[in-house]
Amino acid sequence: MIPHRAPDVLRLGPARLTAGLDHTRRLDLPAHRTLHGEPAPRDVETLIAEVNEVDMRGRGGAAFPFGRKLRAVADASGSRECVVLVNGAEGEPASSKDAMLLIRAPHLVLDGAVLAAEALNAREVVVATARGEVAESSIAAAVAERRAAKVAGAAESHIPIRVVGLEERFISGEGGALVRAVNGLEGIPPGRKKRAATSGVDGLPTLLSNTETFAQLAVLAELGPEKYAEVGTSREPGTVLLTVSGGAATNAVIEAQTGTLLADVLDLCDAEPGEGVLMGGYHGAFLTPQAAVSAVISREGMKQAGADLGAGIIVPLGEATCPLGEAARVAAYLAAQSAGQCGPCRLGLPDVARQLLALADGTGSTDAVRRAVRAVERRGACFHPDGTAKFVLSALDAFESDIALHLEFGSCGRPVLGVLPLPEQEVEPEYRLDVDWTRCEGHGLCAHLLPEFVALDEYGFPSFKTVPGWMAKEARRAVDMCPALALRLAESSMVRTG
Repeated sequence: MIPHRAPDVLRLGPARLTAGLDHTRRLDLPAHRTLHGEPAPRDVETLIAEVNEVDMRGRGGAAFPFGRKLRAVADASGSRECVVLVNGAEGEPASSKDAMLLIRAPHLVLDGAVLAAEALNAREVVVATARGEVAESSIAAAVAERRAAKVAGAAESHIPIRVVGLEERFISGEGGALVRAVNGLEGIPPGRKKRAATSGVDGLPTLLSNTETFAQLAVLAELGPEKYAEVGTSREPGTVLLTVSGGAATNAVIEAQTGTLLADVLDLCDAEPGEGVLMGGYHGAFLTPQAAVSAVISREGMKQAGADLGAGIIVPLGEATCPLGEAARVAAYLAAQSAGQCGPCRLGLPDVARQLLALADGTGSTDAVRRAVRAVERRGACFHPDGTAKFVLSALDAFESDIALHLEFGSCGRPVLGVLPLPEQEVEPEYRLDVDWTRCEGHGLCAHLLPEFVALDEYGFPSFKTVPGWMAKEARRAVDMCPALALRLAESSMVRTG
């Protein structure tokens, strides 16, 4: 595993979201007000007009038009109460931009959220973030700073702000999962799609968007639409936050104006594409080195290159690690992060991970991986199966030459270094299947249930491979279903994941 440290903050273009961060670790309220001032309140029609003038989109990955969200909540609430919900639950392991904003520029995020809340006459602002992390402490301190300033007579907003710490999981940032968690339920996507704009926090119309979106709204209010659009492209004005990690010599959160070349971002972080560059995170896609050279940082530019900008995640693989092994490792993580509430997640994603692992071992096939992917695509209760499928299929396309080496030699000769970031976790056990030969009658059911980890000899008797921790549930099922009660599952060794 490659150790990951707190990212630097760098720029390719003007400092807007990252203004002032060269001189201080964190902008407290007085420093923030000196730098950015206090945004003048807008009515909802004025705010929607300004947002639409620059075609502001959500920065959480889906790029949904923010003006349409504002309009939907305004229409749904009418004379009723509504809520503004800031999605700071950054469950994507390869992204650090939202945590950076909450830690270092929390008042910029709060300015945008309060501005929207005042325009909508909202009941409160709720900031949801990972429980127990520095970001939660920073945003809670920022709320306390505002309360103290108001007591001292400063012209701070009357809108209440509440910070909610949530368990951090990959799926915790999904909109439905976030609303459920804030409402005190398990933080998993709802089985049936609900629009937060009509029924969100406490069943009220809820304006839900991610941390950077609200910070961008504050910058728009500070600069005005015309000045805001002076940088970036004409179709996608402004700047965007990017998280660069993986094989880069410098892990960084970069504020770049749209239209910047991906190659310039990689150069700034002393990074080579190597075998490819992952764009958009673990529901994103890999760019080949050839495509990465000319790719442009914008939604339109990434689409032309064959990827998505998503939440601004950029992970160059470099040359030293095994790209197929990296992809298999992430697929196993994504399978374990499933909510487990539908067949494609509970059964399909572990099968996708097994097939990709077998391919990395040289014992599988791309056809088997694609069949497993087809079994989950467009069948899930949420987007997690489809996002995982996209990631896996992209790896098959990008690493075609590497896959050929694995199929011919069982390996490409490179180790799996853990370049694709995964959460630091406690030690996780691996397991082994043992057999009582005095009982085994060669039924072969264990091989049917765990084909990737159990092989039968010519007489129908089993031999076993080590079972990874994320397959323990399926291994226990094989033990429980053995007709002769001959199988046992034992802990094999302790490994650190991530």
